[in-house]
Amino acid sequence: MFKFVTLYRRVDDEMALEGFFSGTHLPLAEKLPYLAKREVSRISRKPGGGESRFHLMFELYFDTEIHFQKAISSEIGLELITALKPWADAKIITWFFSDSFEEDMEITNQPPPMPEKAEPESDGE
Repeated sequence: MFKFVTLYRRVDDEMALEGFFSGTHLPLAEKLPYLAKREVSRISRKPGGGESRFHLMFELYFDTEIHFQKAISSEIGLELITALKPWADAKIITWFFSDSFEEDMEITNQPPPMPEKAEPESDGE
């Protein structure tokens, strides 16, 4: 898969940031042709605790880089990039593209299952 990732930095006016994301970024992204999946992550804290400098991560997934290129060069894609560019220029968002690989893992190092409760013995009545 191919991803278009946008990281939103934490800012003083969080309502304006949320307004842009919910009112512009998200609706335009959802209209992109070839979009296979979208994922929103609200960043709660940084490792070790404390507030992260990032507020939100938005990931758009495409089956191939060619599908991404077609999507981003479409009318909606160009409108999306035009809307995002001032935010990137102001260093409020960081954006990048990446190849993405997903692999299902077998869960290991997990405790053994709990024994089932024994049924009370019947006294035959």
